[in-house]
Amino acid sequence: MTCLETIQAYGLRSIGIGERLLPRSDYTLCQHFTLIGSGLIWNIYFGVLALLFGFFLANALALAKAAQSPWLRKPAEWFIFVFRGSPLFIQFFLAYELLVLLPKAGINVLGITIETAWTTRAWAGALFVLFLNTAAYSAEIFHGALKSVPKGDVEAADAYGITGWSRFRRVLWPTMLRLGWPAYTNEAIFLFHATTLVFFSGFPAFQQKGDALYYANYFADKTFNPFIPYPIVGFYFICLTLLLIWVFGLINRRLNRHLPSNMRGRIRLRPQVIR
Repeated sequence: MTCLETIQAYGLRSIGIGERLLPRSDYTLCQHFTLIGSGLIWNIYFGVLALLFGFFLANALALAKAAQSPWLRKPAEWFIFVFRGSPLFIQFFLAYELLVLLPKAGINVLGITIETAWTTRAWAGALFVLFLNTAAYSAEIFHGALKSVPKGDVEAADAYGITGWSRFRRVLWPTMLRLGWPAYTNEAIFLFHATTLVFFSGFPAFQQKGDALYYANYFADKTFNPFIPYPIVGFYFICLTLLLIWVFGLINRRLNRHLPSNMRGRIRLRPQVIR
């Protein structure tokens, strides 16, 4: 089997497209890169969706933590404290054990039976844990940024008569994002790296459709040589990190486009006048 045929057969295997059986012998370097790259699709799935949903929950938690009402502030503080204070692996383990305790026949709500078996699958249960974890860390970042918004910006908004939701949308929220975005970029990178822990969690890979570390572990067990598959996983994640830095850098420049240091000056031609 040529490398092109290997890519066609195993390139999308992790999502159920292509060969159903894993290679049993003659493990080539192309098979390593193809199958591990195929498994990376799940790592990207976990990271992108957890980051997307976690961003909105983090903003809500940051606002709740900054609220004056204890009914909003205290639950947000405890949520952030619990998920930042406990290891992610323990969160995976406890979440899986709790979801396993759900009735296999489903939960009956108002005469409607809601299936619960899918919650113990990695694509749902592990994603839920990553979503809550990154929301807690990101909320602390945004809360600190919200507290660091210059008072002059708020006073200027009040002077112009911008209050309430309009002040938050036009002044507080953009400034909060601008101040917290560098730290949030680091959280995004950490989140994508943390997706490798799904392999060690209790959430099973359905029909051998695992993530990048799943296939790396398969090759390491079959060849007794961990120095080929695991560096390939590291290479893929380094490339993914560079992509994240580039994307978040573009967003950061967009958020800071109004600052004088980021404005491009016009080129002025000043020809010398001979007197």
